[in-house]
Parts: sequence; structure tokens; C-alpha cells
Amino acid sequence: MSSRKSFSVLRWISLILIFGAVLLSIIQLVRYSRVRSNFPPGLVIAGVPVGGLNQTEAAERLTEAYGVPVELHYQDAIIQIKPALVGFSLDMTAMLAAADLQRINQPFWEAFWAYLWGNLQQPQEVPLIATISEERLRNYLVTEITPRYDQLSTPAMPVVGSYTFSSGKPGSTLDIERAVVLIKDALRSPSARIVNLTYNRSASTRPSYSVLVTMLKQLVDVAQFDGVVEVYLKDLETGEEVDFGYDNGKDLPSDIAFTAASTMKIPIMMTIFKRTAEPTPQYISDQLVSMIRFSENGPADKLLQDVVDINLGPLAVTNDMKALGLKNTFLAGYFAPGAPLLQRIKTPANSREDVNTSPDVYNQTTPAEMGSLLNDIYDCSEYGGGALMAVFNGEVSQAECKQMVTLLEQDRIGVLIQAGLPDGARVAHKHGWITDVDGYIHTIGDSAVVYSPRGDYILSIFMNHPQQLVFDTANTLFIKLSSAVYNYYNQYQ
Repeated sequence: MSSRKSFSVLRWISLILIFGAVLLSIIQLVRYSRVRSNFPPGLVIAGVPVGGLNQTEAAERLTEAYGVPVELHYQDAIIQIKPALVGFSLDMTAMLAAADLQRINQPFWEAFWAYLWGNLQQPQEVPLIATISEERLRNYLVTEITPRYDQLSTPAMPVVGSYTFSSGKPGSTLDIERAVVLIKDALRSPSARIVNLTYNRSASTRPSYSVLVTMLKQLVDVAQFDGVVEVYLKDLETGEEVDFGYDNGKDLPSDIAFTAASTMKIPIMMTIFKRTAEPTPQYISDQLVSMIRFSENGPADKLLQDVVDINLGPLAVTNDMKALGLKNTFLAGYFAPGAPLLQRIKTPANSREDVNTSPDVYNQTTPAEMGSLLNDIYDCSEYGGGALMAVFNGEVSQAECKQMVTLLEQDRIGVLIQAGLPDGARVAHKHGWITDVDGYIHTIGDSAVVYSPRGDYILSIFMNHPQQLVFDTANTLFIKLSSAVYNYYNQYQ
């Protein structure tokens, strides 16, 4: 009797346990069904956790995360940019479909069994699928950001009453290419939505050449120089030129004929090298040094007689200049007193009726043509090309052009253009002036290649006064004009 009762109790306990197990399974099945109807725990879409959310809730969370404006920091400015403004759009359908595959990819009962034992597979993150209009983004930066927040540099300006320039203001411009990359990265991130934009620094700009010309004319006015002056300037990097004539406060067309005097020794030097084989004989080198460095006339005549032609040497220089396209530069006789005039030469410059500096009938030039010849020598020495190479077809070499520059660098007399440059500045030039038959100086010229830190340039200045060109007065004006040009190139940062 007692054993039957004991069996009955055990049976009920078993039934209760079985019922409990079934009930617990049903509860777990219901729970899993709810879990399976949403995205699996731990699922991340485009960096945003969406585990346990349904599609609608997940879409809302993604839209909220990627709808936060991107914050741009540009120098001192903070700018917020809405993603839609630059064409950012989430492909919500594709991302939710990819996420849903992870939910239904595993068979139900297999997944339920894994759920019961806590062995559910860790879902793989669904990457961001979105589009960005780079064209709209770039256009936004160009039209909205740079006009408002770029800081343009301002040019240096002349200091009133001096030949110096004030420092301009440097500027900054947005690095658009880098900005596009950084903003696209921020738009693709649900959390890193702050972008520090980079920019390019721009130095203060050089004033326009018109500003320089005005300054140079003012220096002539302040000096109360009442003669004729012409200034020729050429930027050897850009090829830009300035060339103006000035007569007692009035503008004159350029290409004025001046007595070349010893500046003619630049053309003579070129002619000698053209007709001398390499290496240059020592005798000729010594004569060239005397001609250029010490500005002696005797060596100039002797070189033309010995190397070119004893009688017509000067006319060969004239012909070489014509071959280079220099119509106003000529040598019509030797320097020696009493030397015969070999030819009376008429040029466009000395045929003008609006200005007359009474140039020497033996040798003449214009500031621009002497500057042009120096430019040809510079191109030949620096690059092994230019007009000298082209016109004379190998008769002048780059090595010889370098020798010419070296010779011109030895003309260090400490006045005129050289005196307006900083100590130690590199300059290759030739000066020239003569005392006329009346015992006065009437014309002074100086033509130079100036090598400066912020750009090499040609500067050629000639002055004439009909009564007397006082050397100290002219030299002071030369110095100021030369300093102004040097400062124009180098004192604007």
C-alpha cells in the first residue's frame, strides 16, 4: 500500500517537471520569437547599435545619428553643415536588407536551440551604404566657405617719402582638396562629426608694377632732377617689363637714345667671346678684365683690333647687335681720342624729335636694349639657351656666358646701381659716363643683372642733363632708384 502511494507521488512529480519544462520551453520560444522578429542582439549597422530594434526603430536611429550636422572648424570660425546640403544620403533599404539577412539566415529551430544554450552567433556589422555628391560638397566649399572665411593677403605699399615698402598682410586660403576628404570622412562617421579644416598660408603680395613706377617717378620729382631719365626693368622669372622715360616731371615714351660710353663694353665683350675659341687665351682674358673691371678704353680698342678687325672692329659690334634685334645700339668708331668715325648711323631712337640727349655719334644705346643684351647673357649663362645661342649658332657657349657674368660682377665701383643694393648683394653690371668736350658730364648710365633672394631682375638706368649732370646728385638718385627696385622685390613679406 505504501509503495503504491510512493509511486503515485513520483508520477505526479514527474508530470509536474515535464509540464514545467514544456511551459519553460514555450516561454523561451515566445521570447525567442520576439527576439527573432527584431534585429539580433549586438547587431551594428554603419557604426550604430541596433540590436533588439525593429526595422522602423533601426531606421530612425540611423537617420538620427547621420543627420547630425558636421561641425567645421576653420581658423576662428565654427560652421555647421547639414549632410543633405552636400548631397549625403543613406541607402536605408540596402542596409536594413543586409541586416535582415542575418536575422533569417539561420534555420528557426537551429537558431532557437542555440538561443536556449546561449550560443547565438555574433552578428556581423553591416557597413555604411550611402552616397555623397562630391560636386555639391566642393561647390559648397567654393561658394559658401572660401568667400566668407578665407583671408586674402594684402600687398605691401610704399612708405611715403622713402624708397622702402611697408609689410603687407599674409593671407590664408582653404585647402579645398583636403577639406573634401575630411568632410566626406566625417559624413561617413556616426560620432566623429567635427572637422578641423586645413588651409594654405600665402605671403603678402608684391605691389603692382604701376605702384613701383609711381614711386620711381616720385623719387625723381623729390630729387628735383630736371633732366631726362629712362628706367628699364625686367623680371627674369616672369618676363614682365617696366620701361618709362621722364623729363622734368613729364612722361616720355621709352627707347630714348643715350650715349653708351663704357656700357658699350658689354656688347664689345660679347663680340670678342663670339670670335674667340675656347678656352679663352690668357692674353684676351687679361684684356677683358681691364676693359670691364677697370673700365679702360685702351684694352677695348686693342681687343677689337686684334680679335676682330684692325680697322672696322667697331662695326662688327654694331652688326652683332643688329643680329640680336637691337636697332639702337651701335659702335661707330674706336674709343681712342681722334679715332675716325667709321660710319654715321641713324636709328629709330636718335631720329626722334620729341627728345634729344645729344648722344655721341660714336656709340649709342637705349636702356631697354642694353637690358635686353644682359637678359640674353643671363639666359645663356643660367640655362644654356636664349637669343645668343639661337642667333649665333654655337659661336657663344654657356661657359663663355658664365665668364661674361663673372667679368661683369668684377665691376665693383660702389656707386650707382650697386650702391643701392645691400652689402654683398650679387650684381653683374657695367657703368658708363664720359666728360664731354665742354668739360662736363652730361650722361651717366648703368645696366645690371641683380640676383636677389626673391627674384633676379634686369635694371638699366640712364640719365642726361643738357647743361651738366653733377655726379653726386645723379649718383644719389641712382642709389634711391636701385634701392626702391630691390625693396620692391624683397621687402614685401
